Amino acid sequence: MFVDEVHSVRLRAGDGGDGCLSFRREKFIPKGGPNGGDGGDGGNVILVGDENVADLSAYRFKPHANAENGRPGMGSEMHGRNGEHCPLCVPIGTVILDSATKNFVAEITRHGQRLVLLNGGVGGKGNVNFKSSINRAPRRTTEGTAGESGIFDFVLKTMADVGLVGFPNAGKSTLIGMLTCAAPKVGNYPFTTLHANVGALIGASANERVIVADIPGIIDGAHENRGLGLRFLKHIERCTSLLFLIDMSGIDGRSPADDYGVLLHELECYDRTLLEKKRIVVANKMDAEQSAENLKIFEKKHRCGAIAISCATGHGIDGLRKLLLISHGKNA
Repeated sequence: MFVDEVHSVRLRAGDGGDGCLSFRREKFIPKGGPNGGDGGDGGNVILVGDENVADLSAYRFKPHANAENGRPGMGSEMHGRNGEHCPLCVPIGTVILDSATKNFVAEITRHGQRLVLLNGGVGGKGNVNFKSSINRAPRRTTEGTAGESGIFDFVLKTMADVGLVGFPNAGKSTLIGMLTCAAPKVGNYPFTTLHANVGALIGASANERVIVADIPGIIDGAHENRGLGLRFLKHIERCTSLLFLIDMSGIDGRSPADDYGVLLHELECYDRTLLEKKRIVVANKMDAEQSAENLKIFEKKHRCGAIAISCATGHGIDGLRKLLLISHGKNA
């Protein structure tokens, strides 16, 4: 199961250890003085970006984590051990929100990024810190402070170069399977794809790649929660460009030109800034009988050119692949 949202994740950093009250007691050394050590600091809760983590399922089934408390100080001026940190590996593109207010807290944008989400408590002071010329036997210590805690929502927003947008059965899953190493579910019925699929289009060298995200099908009225709604569109908020895949066969009496207008409208209802992204329009199923005529009508109405392909025959796929590599290709 692909999990891109987890709510009410309870996290707590470790508490600091208490300072120690102790006096030196050795034979032949009277009035040895204070020697209580400091307590250790509590462990932090740390977010770690990991490109090998695909989703947030680990936190759906275990929505809580605690860092270790610091150990108390001991005699002989021994410092208590610091608590172990609690690293949380999350996918690239994870956004952390405050569960109560939904305010932005943090985000992870690259592999290996480490971000302290909650700080551990500070260890208390032992009585050795309070000795002076007028107080040679202090009985004063301080307690360790409490570590930070909070309840958070984890939201995954896939970071891709190209986001595929289209109606159900437009051929998005088939296309991403032909362009990349992804292996999405493909079927001749609507809503085959129930979660975002991500794949890498590899160029001439293994270091040249374009990340492509396949977004589950949008339909007319998706902003009113019809079909799968708009919940998956968060995965294209960070895409450099949007690839609109339009079914030119006109099956079921649908107009390809109208389909494109509906997709633009639904994106606008979700977030107007998505319309400012670079667009690539691709006309699929050009092997169908009415596709050529429908493409002419489409280009005349929207005054934009479309790249003609057919996932069934493979026509135009190589050209599209080269275009994406030229316009988006980068070294990993």
